[in-house]
Amino acid sequence: MRTRGGIVTRRRRNKWLKLAKGYWGHKSVGYKVAKQAVVKSWTYAFRDRKNVKREFRKLWIARINAAVRPLGMTYSRLIEGLKAANVKVNRKMLSELAINYPVVFNQIVDQAKKALSNKK
Repeated sequence: MRTRGGIVTRRRRNKWLKLAKGYWGHKSVGYKVAKQAVVKSWTYAFRDRKNVKREFRKLWIARINAAVRPLGMTYSRLIEGLKAANVKVNRKMLSELAINYPVVFNQIVDQAKKALSNKK
């Protein structure tokens, strides 16, 4: 007598359908399409975990540049000055300082300016 493996097959398929819950149309109902959609969404998730970090860094740099321009500097000159002054503050914290604590940010910019003038 032939065994059909109905429970095993159904459980395997339901596992993929459960992962595709909330997808639109046949992607949440049909096994083959649901499996393809889930695998594709995993590739997007993997890629975008990296892209989020990239996008935030770009945002911090834009904010720092916008905050430092009225003080008579550019972003690249600020970073150069901070390296010369041996100030180790990452871009996320510089951005937060520029937005929430402008007085402290101005002091950091002054340190960078001093370091650049001493460097020449």
